[in-house]
Order: sequence, then structure tokens, then C-alpha cells
Amino acid sequence: MNRYLTCLLLATILYSCQNNTENNKPITATDSTNIKLDTIEKTVYIPKFDYDTTKWFDIADLDQSIIIDMRYATADNFVEEKMYECGRCFLRPEAAREIVKIHKKLQTQGFGLKMFDCYRPKPIQQKLWDKVPDARYVTPPAKGSQHNRGLAVDLTIVDKNGAQLNMGTKYDYFGKEGYHTYKDFDDKSILENRTLLLETMKAFNFRHIRTEWWHYSYRGKAKHRSISSMLWDCEEDL
Repeated sequence: MNRYLTCLLLATILYSCQNNTENNKPITATDSTNIKLDTIEKTVYIPKFDYDTTKWFDIADLDQSIIIDMRYATADNFVEEKMYECGRCFLRPEAAREIVKIHKKLQTQGFGLKMFDCYRPKPIQQKLWDKVPDARYVTPPAKGSQHNRGLAVDLTIVDKNGAQLNMGTKYDYFGKEGYHTYKDFDDKSILENRTLLLETMKAFNFRHIRTEWWHYSYRGKAKHRSISSMLWDCEEDL
């Protein structure tokens, strides 16, 4: 009888251990099809590096809280025509790192960045020039702009809810009100907002141009960067 009870007790212990092992085993790749991803996908971002990471950074891969609103991937731009197949914000590594620092600096003040344009491939510069062959608004493709080198950005500041601060004009507004030197605004917060953008960008080695409050070029220590024709991937799953 004692032998029977001993065997029964051992069998119970072994069954319990097996159950616990199965219930607590780590999830492996073969188990992934049984996992509900609806909650995971909202919080986990896995970048797919379909580009040369020694030459380029995709801002979305560095900080997803930066708003990407690439206007040339839409018709909401000064040429009123879609130029990019899809909107991805690429920059040279040295410029991209500073943009992330700028964004984090602004976050400490309750703000953040929204990107309107970043690297612009040379073929797109040619398309813009063909559409508007005016050097006041578009750099001639042969010369190339800092956008074509991956060292320039068009951007603005947003509040904690993602709403753009009032900068006095829309992006790509080509008139005197878009100049840094224009001061005749009834709403004085416009000048404060522009100054916040200007001073923050300057602190991280970005310099403005006189006629566009939204445009800044990286002037810090950087490798020589030539004009590029790199076109990015636009597959749906990227």
C-alpha cells in the first residue's frame, strides 16, 4: 500500500512539473502565429533597413515621435503635384542625429518637430525645376541644393498635441511674409515661434536662409556629401 501511494505521489509531481513547463515556456518564432498582435503593434516598432545605413538615416527609424508630413509625397505643395512616390524622411547620419537632438530639446519645452521635406533626390529636383524653372524658388539641378545632399530640412514646430505653431504663413509660401526679416505681424506670437525655431536650430549647427522660415541646412562637422539620386523603397509593408 505504501509503495502504491509513493508511486501515485511521484506521478502527480511529474505531471505538475510538465504542466508548469509547458505553460511557462518562452515564446519562440514558431509560436508567433498564435500571438494576438493588435496590442503589440501599437507599441513596438521594428525598423526594416532597406537602405545603406552607412550613408543614410531614416528619421522614422530614429524617433517615431517626430511627425513626418512630407509634402512632396502629396499634392499639398507649391507645385500642386505629387513628386515622391511615398513620404520618407532621409538625411545624412550627421544631420539626422542633430535633428533628433533638436526634437528632444523641444520636447523638454512641450513641443516637437514636424518634417515637411528632407533629402530630395536629384531626379525630383529636376522635376521641380521643369515645373518651376525659377532659381528664386527652386535650385537648378546642375548646382544642386543641400536637400539633394541630404543635409537640409524643411520643418516646423508642433505643440504636445501635434498642432503646428503659428509661423505667419504656410509652408512654401514665397512672399515677403515668409522672410525671416519680416516683422510686421499683428500676432506677436508668430515672431516668438519663429525665434524659437531659429535659435533651437542654430544651437545644433543648422543655418537658415533669408527667404524661408522653414528651411535649414546642416553646417556642422560633416563629411563631404555629394548630390545623390538615391530613391527610397515604397513597399506597403515598410
